[in-house]
Amino acid sequence: MKTQSATCKPASCQPLHAGQASRVLRLAMVCALSVPLAAIVTAGSAEAATAAGSAVPAMTTCIACHGAKGEGNSAAGYPRLAGLPADYIAAQLQSFAQGTRANSLMAPMAKALSDGQIIALAHDYSSLKPPVAAYGPMPAVAQAELGQRLAERGDWAAGIASCFRCHGPGGVGVAPSFPPLIGQSAGYIEAQIKAWKDGSRHNDPQDLMHTIALRLTDADTQAVAAWLAAQKPPASTPRHASAQRH
Repeated sequence: MKTQSATCKPASCQPLHAGQASRVLRLAMVCALSVPLAAIVTAGSAEAATAAGSAVPAMTTCIACHGAKGEGNSAAGYPRLAGLPADYIAAQLQSFAQGTRANSLMAPMAKALSDGQIIALAHDYSSLKPPVAAYGPMPAVAQAELGQRLAERGDWAAGIASCFRCHGPGGVGVAPSFPPLIGQSAGYIEAQIKAWKDGSRHNDPQDLMHTIALRLTDADTQAVAAWLAAQKPPASTPRHASAQRH
């Protein structure tokens, strides 16, 4: 059995068991959204920092953008990840790495992850409890009515299917391809619709979201995002399909 170096006294130097390592790796990933990569990886390359089974270097300057419990940051537009389907989370990390979901900060971290680490992160976030409170206030009456109509019924005259047609009744999601819409901030939802529209995100099944986003006006986008964010998530949500563990 190896003995601990006499110069390595802090508790942070102690070996991590599997669960601890997964959570440290999760912290490293979420921090990548808020600070430059060089400020996160304090020793070695991104690949070395996320190598299978290795401990992640101390993250002295990290800010966990997605929250300690995966609840996200509404003010900054960072999404909640807690309780999302594991397959969906894994697919998004792969999309960041492949460039089908453009994000200059997430891309290098996603590229540095092995398939096994992506699956571990996906399961870790998926296992966290989803939110129980709304992520924003109800908008003004006219905007709320427009948002609710688009979410529940769509606008067939404009060729816009309802959000709930694909994302399930109440917007709770249909795994693995259609994530929950309830329990996300208006800023994040609006940003994603704009990303679908301008093509910086193009990892949707059959180009569905790109087609719908092109038909939504700015007022439509703001209304449906605000209304969805104001909805309180259900007390319990169905268990989602999970990414396959290797």
